[in-house]
Amino acid sequence: MAERMTAPGDLGRRVADRRERLGLSREQLAAQADIDPGYLGYLEETPASPTAETVRRLAAALGTGVDELLGGLVDLPPGRGLPGAHPHLEKLDADECLRLVSPGGVGRVAFDEPGGPAILPVNYVVRDGAVIFRTSFGGPLDENLRTGVRGVEFKIAFEVDRIDEVNREGWSVLVRGGAHHVTADERASAVASGVLPWAGGERDLYIRIVAVEITGRRIRNAP
Repeated sequence: MAERMTAPGDLGRRVADRRERLGLSREQLAAQADIDPGYLGYLEETPASPTAETVRRLAAALGTGVDELLGGLVDLPPGRGLPGAHPHLEKLDADECLRLVSPGGVGRVAFDEPGGPAILPVNYVVRDGAVIFRTSFGGPLDENLRTGVRGVEFKIAFEVDRIDEVNREGWSVLVRGGAHHVTADERASAVASGVLPWAGGERDLYIRIVAVEITGRRIRNAP
């Protein structure tokens, strides 16, 4: 009898998300994993108990690990595995950095507060070449980023990265620029950016970072 796995209810979502990010159709993924396309559709849309072999085939076809596909790495810091056999660190130019961060997602804001340096994650989008995120009025990203002088802004750092656990590769991009609190006259454009914070709550202050410096690095594994 085939070994069946107790799969989490979000297995299908993880499979579909990974498949779509790789630009694969269901038929293409099913062919690569050697499973029926109809069954793949069932797995993506319905909580199921696939065989261990099916999960292993899907993970291999999706270029990921079984643990990651099952959500077993959610509460673990990324990058815990050994480095690749032949790692190579390369610098990225500004155009490549902008290409990597332009889809939006989650980045980290680095700034100074009275107790010392702080870093906070935020959801962001890129609009007209600027990074836009939302925060709370009166919160740490509001009070600590106001100079009190009209037209003068604190320079902050904003970092985005991506880690490929399976291939031991990844990249990071660092953006430096002034933290501009969006004014009432500029609010309509900021709202149109569509940035939505996962944290929820009242986050009606929009902050825009226009890059004055953008750098990045990528780790590749040479063949």
